[in-house]
Amino acid sequence: MTAIEFSHDTVFGIDNLPYGAFSIGGGARRIGVRFGEHVIDLRTALDDPVFDSPTLNAFMAQGRARWVEVREQLTDLIESESLPAESVHGIDCVTLHLPFEVADYVDFYASEHHASNLGRLFRPGTEPLLPNWKHLPVGYHGRSGTIVVSGTPIVRPTGQRRLGAGAYPEFGPTAQLDIEAEMGFVVGTPSPIGQPIGPDEFAEHVFGAVLVNDWSARDIQAWEYVPLGPFLGKSFATSISSWVVPLLALDNARVEGPGQDPVPLPYLRESRSWALDVELTVSWNGYEVAHPRYGLMYWSPAQMLAHMTSNGASTRTGDFFASGTISGPARSDRGAFIELSWGGSEPIIVGEEVRTFVQDGDEVVITATAPGARGRRIGFGDVAGRVVPSGRAR
Repeated sequence: MTAIEFSHDTVFGIDNLPYGAFSIGGGARRIGVRFGEHVIDLRTALDDPVFDSPTLNAFMAQGRARWVEVREQLTDLIESESLPAESVHGIDCVTLHLPFEVADYVDFYASEHHASNLGRLFRPGTEPLLPNWKHLPVGYHGRSGTIVVSGTPIVRPTGQRRLGAGAYPEFGPTAQLDIEAEMGFVVGTPSPIGQPIGPDEFAEHVFGAVLVNDWSARDIQAWEYVPLGPFLGKSFATSISSWVVPLLALDNARVEGPGQDPVPLPYLRESRSWALDVELTVSWNGYEVAHPRYGLMYWSPAQMLAHMTSNGASTRTGDFFASGTISGPARSDRGAFIELSWGGSEPIIVGEEVRTFVQDGDEVVITATAPGARGRRIGFGDVAGRVVPSGRAR
């Protein structure tokens, strides 16, 4: 048996215990929990074959009561210094993988500040918010097969874009590659077709949260998004963090949202808000350029899930939904470069270089923390991606 040395200032303390998928030396993937600068192999620590799986899906499907039980077992082992020595690995000795198999993917548009800013940029001279925006969480179905784990290189996408008003469209690499700093949530307990999930049932179905970078090709998006919305400008890559912070660790991060006017329809009303006080940092080539705050989002994740299933749509273990860009009233709150640079008209100073959109070779890293128990903060790790040039244009 062994004790794990750790700093009490770590954002991966006993109040967090996020889950991930890891391997050692090219071996089989398995499930672990991060504690300090170590990964605990759950198959070895708990002698439970469900953690032999290469992803979290089998464990997540067991439901909330089992999630609570495993968290209590692991906490007891750590606090009693009873972990098997062979279950503990240094974080530098493991390779991290996509933590769960993604079933469906839905991306929302839940920040009033972001939606208003993009409305002004894409539809100048009109009302920035469309009439439905404050009545329902707007979203679109994404492409689950292009969700990748942090550290995966991002190939610059190609597509149609129009280079000027009235110009004939051209096909080629995007010239306006952007990022979107978001939070994402993964469903553990599924629901059958025809049975909506109410906002107050959120914690019975959602296993945990990750950081998201929803890479976006703005010139492709601007040309294609009318009348049916995002498609190729969004579907080429979405990066998520390696660690899934369990919802059970986020109770101390719950806050009241910014207020909703008009009052939502009954199926979207929460008895207690699931707005979360998560503070993000966006770094561009090593320089911090923005600090979005998730607690400012107009629609909560519980309302997103309620709306997503309100028509009777089923959910599956591994269903994943993201918040949309997290933005606020100040420039430093903006979680997308199209907002920070105001469509390219206000360049951003990144170290000694000037940027508007992401160039080949650039790396973007998003990190985040939230309040935990006992006055400590818990962390989500990071979601990182470096852009590589497009292949030969088709």
